[in-house]
Amino acid sequence: MELYERISKTERVILTFALMSGVFMAILDTTIVDIIVPRLTGPLSTDLYGVQWVITSYMTAAASAILIVEWLESLIGLRRVFMLGLFVFTLSSFFCARANSLEWMIVSRTFQGFGESLIVVSAESLLFSAYAPSMRGVAMGIYGLGVSFAPALGPTLGGWITEHLSWRWVFYINIPIGIFTLMLSAIYLSDYKRQQKHSFNLFSFGFLTIFTVSTLILLSRGQKEGWFSSLFIVYMFILAVASLTMFFISELLSKNPLVNPKIFRLKEFNVAFLVYMFVLGFSMYQVFYLIPLYFERVKGLDTFQTGLNVLPLAIAIGISSIVAGIISDKRSPVIVLIVAFFVYLGTVFGLLRNVSADSQISELRIYLIALGIGMGLFFAPITQLALKELGEMTTLGVSLMHYIRFVGGSFGTALATNHLQSASAKNYQSIIELQEPALVSQWLEHMPGIFALGAYQQFEALSRAFGEVFLLSGFWALLGGVWIVFLMGGRRGAKPPIV
Repeated sequence: MELYERISKTERVILTFALMSGVFMAILDTTIVDIIVPRLTGPLSTDLYGVQWVITSYMTAAASAILIVEWLESLIGLRRVFMLGLFVFTLSSFFCARANSLEWMIVSRTFQGFGESLIVVSAESLLFSAYAPSMRGVAMGIYGLGVSFAPALGPTLGGWITEHLSWRWVFYINIPIGIFTLMLSAIYLSDYKRQQKHSFNLFSFGFLTIFTVSTLILLSRGQKEGWFSSLFIVYMFILAVASLTMFFISELLSKNPLVNPKIFRLKEFNVAFLVYMFVLGFSMYQVFYLIPLYFERVKGLDTFQTGLNVLPLAIAIGISSIVAGIISDKRSPVIVLIVAFFVYLGTVFGLLRNVSADSQISELRIYLIALGIGMGLFFAPITQLALKELGEMTTLGVSLMHYIRFVGGSFGTALATNHLQSASAKNYQSIIELQEPALVSQWLEHMPGIFALGAYQQFEALSRAFGEVFLLSGFWALLGGVWIVFLMGGRRGAKPPIV
């Protein structure tokens, strides 16, 4: 008997609240910690290069551990996987808050990332299984609320905490939430353990872990190290390619592959996976990364003010996620996905590409609301399409979607960083060559004696670069949107062409 057939409406409400509390706490931590990273150099006795490992260690642990969830589910059930994730995440949050050295913090963040991977995968699988097929769009809309709203809220909450309390409270606040959610889960959460046994392929997992770690390190350190002008980056690239090759060889030769190849015979999952990678990972993560940076570097706002201005984006995402789930159930998830795609592209190509230093804050908030609607409408239908035919492979499907979220998001962030720097340098060179005396005179009339000419030129170059990078991020989404065509026709189970 399926989980949704065994629980009452009251149990479903409690289950949803418990699962989303854990997910919201875990995913919020991914962006809220970004805010405090520059403040950790003193307490941890390190520099900015060292403190970046606070983020990198978390990401690598979370991405690497995701694909063991299916195996753990077959051993102990999803309820215990979720509770184990909560316990590890909460306990490691305490050690993060108490950290007095970089090594201490990195080890604690590694365990915290491991806990997050157990939480997000088991929670989504449980939530999907707890709702009848006719209501799974709503379930994924609720989950999308946590996945999308939490990271958008991170800068606001992180800025307030660091300004009024201490950076350590970014981790301390997880402890009461984690304990409460753990108790609630122990009392009310129904267990769900699929009948199918899953063998664990240690060799494939090892090769995939090496690929994941080397790729994330390459992407996170590439800009600083000078990409392929650095031997370290070259070695990481070679290691990533070699380990990925060995992973595929291991999977092809193994009788018990880590990833069941049957999952890629389903058209809906294949297409959803590719759309998720290009639209969410390569495009939306660029936009998420660029927006706070724009407010801080171009508009000159502090962390808390930036968070407040990003808040309309978070609210729009939250509301539209639920709406998307309801419409997906009543109409068609493909229709909602197409609407989301065009709203998102329209905002990026029609609005964000025009942002500059002269853009008004009130105008930018309208842009962010439109952007939030497009982002919020995206998650529920794409997840519902990806998971609806998986059955016993639901946890594997969820794991793969979250894996590509981590890796694709890292690619997106690296692309945004690289494009922003190169576009800024190109614009600076262009401004120097043309001098643009009218612009310079106009600026210096309003800001006499404050900015030197060189500083103004660099500022103007950066300001223009943001619009260009927003435009480039839209082209990645356009590439992902091509695959939506394959959802609109063809027989079930047909494979889309391989990129």
